[in-house]
Amino acid sequence: MQPDLEAPPSTITQDKDEDNCIKILLATDNHIGYAETDPVRGTDSINTFREILQLAVANDVDMVLLAGDLFHENRPSRTALFQTMSALREHTMGSRPVSIELISDEGIGIARNATWPGVNYEDENINVGLPIFSIHGNHDDPQGTGAEGALCALDLLSASGLINYFGRLELPANALDTDEALESGLQVKPVLLQKGTTKLALYGMGNIRDERFHYEMKHNRIKMFRPVEDQDEWFNILLVHQNRVPHGPKNYINDSQFGDEVDLVVWGHEHDCINKSVAAPVTGRNYSIVQPGSSIATSLAKGESIPKHVALLKIQGKEFEMDPIRLRSVRPFVWDEVVLAEASEVDNVDLSTKIKVNKFLKEKVNELIDRANAEWDELHEGEDDETPRLLPLIRLRVDWSGNSSAGKPFEISNPQRFGQDFIDKVANPRDIVQFSRKNAGTRKSKVTIDQPDLDDRAGLMDDDDMDGLGDQLKQKVQVSTLVHQFLEAQNLGVLPERAMERAVEEFVEKGDKDALANLLKNALKHERFVIGQTYDPAKEGPEYDDMEAEMEQAKKSAEAKFGVKGKGKQRAEEEEEEDDDDEANLSVDSMAESMSSTGMGKGKGKAKAAPTKKAPVKKATSTAKGKGKQLFESEQDSEEDSDDAPKKKSTSKAAPAKKPPARSAATAAKKKQEAVLEISSDDSSSSDEPQPRKRKR
Repeated sequence: MQPDLEAPPSTITQDKDEDNCIKILLATDNHIGYAETDPVRGTDSINTFREILQLAVANDVDMVLLAGDLFHENRPSRTALFQTMSALREHTMGSRPVSIELISDEGIGIARNATWPGVNYEDENINVGLPIFSIHGNHDDPQGTGAEGALCALDLLSASGLINYFGRLELPANALDTDEALESGLQVKPVLLQKGTTKLALYGMGNIRDERFHYEMKHNRIKMFRPVEDQDEWFNILLVHQNRVPHGPKNYINDSQFGDEVDLVVWGHEHDCINKSVAAPVTGRNYSIVQPGSSIATSLAKGESIPKHVALLKIQGKEFEMDPIRLRSVRPFVWDEVVLAEASEVDNVDLSTKIKVNKFLKEKVNELIDRANAEWDELHEGEDDETPRLLPLIRLRVDWSGNSSAGKPFEISNPQRFGQDFIDKVANPRDIVQFSRKNAGTRKSKVTIDQPDLDDRAGLMDDDDMDGLGDQLKQKVQVSTLVHQFLEAQNLGVLPERAMERAVEEFVEKGDKDALANLLKNALKHERFVIGQTYDPAKEGPEYDDMEAEMEQAKKSAEAKFGVKGKGKQRAEEEEEEDDDDEANLSVDSMAESMSSTGMGKGKGKAKAAPTKKAPVKKATSTAKGKGKQLFESEQDSEEDSDDAPKKKSTSKAAPAKKPPARSAATAAKKKQEAVLEISSDDSSSSDEPQPRKRKR
């Protein structure tokens, strides 16, 4: 349940000093490439992204922060990539000096043995005037198992020097494989920046599966590296891209569970623009949360109709303030709903025939179109260049449940045929109206085979325990849920249902065309191996012809290995039975996905990071002693999870990693001293000492 949010009291009380004030433009969920084949809406996403870059230049910000889903597709088209790279090159390159100094780039993530610096504006070969930092979302997350490991579109932009991709969670330095990494939890390192006397620590957590995030947070296994010295002087910003609205007990993140060491949480993934993209403090906590929402409507849900904003964030010392900026290039969207029974009984509207119902609904749609056009004209009033008015998006939700007098539903027409009269008036003529009926409350005793139980889904969404979130959830029905309902009605003898659900989700939501093929290949290979451990085809007799028990065992093993909710202990026991050659041939989509599809052992430890000192300072940076603070607190939950793994105490300590010299924005290159990262724990005699990670220049 989300805590109540109060009015934001965030203001900078001290005298503003441009030399010590960091200005940041916040945006998220740009979804470049959405509906790019639509002749009407095809350029909406890139047009709005260009406006965001223009606002950043006009407001003379020091940097732009993007909280995920820059692209709508996991594999964006060449058109989307070209448009994005062109816009970035036009607005971010130039001779404008960058006034923020890089202290530590450990939070950038995987170095990939590159020779360029950790951030693009320190590269001597390119002139960057506007740095952009971005994490990945669930639409553009890393995929693949090539020579460079899992890659995403942000890696391409990073390699081209256009953005700084950070927040990718990788294997701990001392972990040799994924299973060992699961025992260590998640480790989040910051990008440390400084402007004058203001120090900024950027923590990024790209999207991972909500079940994994929920588990790690509940068991206090998310380790945040913090500067060893002057910890109270750093302003800590955390970027996340997860569900905030509950979709289930473990399919969302409770926004009141972050540690008080965080000063500001930038929340991506949710498209609703809350409080005009201005941060609001969380009740009972010392941090604030800002949810800018998407810059383009990718659905016709009610939350998408909230006016789109970005935020101008100003930080000076430990104080901050935010100014909302309304996006003007966004296509207008008006959402409304009507209940035919109320219109008939309360307003005395004659709705006795289908023709009269259609006439009434068309009048409502015309009213919404007029309202959308009026809002557009008001927003662009007084502009020098008259921006052509965009066709609006209209969604009218119609409850056609029967009234008490008639005792039966109202007569309605086909939604697509209904919209033919509005082809030149709206941008979405095929889905203007959405017909719905109230749930009668009756539940089917048994799901019909080959048919998902959609009524049960509606019943779950209307449950009182969801605190009135039923309407929101109905508009966010996940494909994976429908697939789950459908597969539960089947009797699959070989393929694991949970793994099929996951593969379909990868195919639909992320455009991974090989997800189903890879599942079939890997699951069947694994099941053949499991069956081969116990079944002997050389034996004859009726008792050896029945392989039902072996098939059931193989299916359970594949479910635990490839399914969404596999048990870590069971998976580990089964993998020990496989030889190394067979295991080496089993492919994994990506590190993040494979880590999220299994249970995790419980670890213990806290993390700290130390920034490097400037060259004039003679005193060397000292390592931290004792316990480090964590930015996350474990969730208080009295219920025991069935997937709790055996407790295991893990300790580790990272050796110092030297930072190579980098170019300063205003003067010649300066030497930077060592950046010390250390994980402190209760047991100082740990034998799991990782090797230092050096970034090549």
